[in-house]
Amino acid sequence: MHFKISVDTIFNCSLERAFKTPMLCDVTKVHTGYGLMPAIIAVADDQNWGQPGSSKRVFASKSLTFPGGEVSTDTVHERIENKYWKIEVDDFKSWMLGFYSFVGEWSTKEIEPEVIKVNYTYTLYSNGLLLYPLQYLFAQLFWKKYMKHAMENIRKMAYEKEQYMYP
Repeated sequence: MHFKISVDTIFNCSLERAFKTPMLCDVTKVHTGYGLMPAIIAVADDQNWGQPGSSKRVFASKSLTFPGGEVSTDTVHERIENKYWKIEVDDFKSWMLGFYSFVGEWSTKEIEPEVIKVNYTYTLYSNGLLLYPLQYLFAQLFWKKYMKHAMENIRKMAYEKEQYMYP
């Protein structure tokens, strides 16, 4: 079973900035925490991050629902320069309402110079029907708002020309 959530917006910056910022900048400035979702505080084993097949271990702060520490693994599955990213977040170190994988996609399309259409999509995969009502509410109510929060952090970093951490 899965839930697919999408958010669209326009970024007023270069195509390169709109494309590279969410994956190649400091992830701690993207995922700053939101409600019960803890902030990302560090990554490890990220030497090749940004290249297809690369992965990194992700660490989060303590929250009401998480004791702090390693939280998941992120893997880049696809990168089409200035057009499309596909990543997977899995290997969760805490219970995630029965979800076992989140597949994220970030696509960019230049409408005109400095006007970039961005589509941000996550597909949340789960096992079993027992938690379906809670998973549905989580995906539709919380995760969509969380994605918008992260997208605004990315927008701010793109506009401020935040330094890339990875090639």
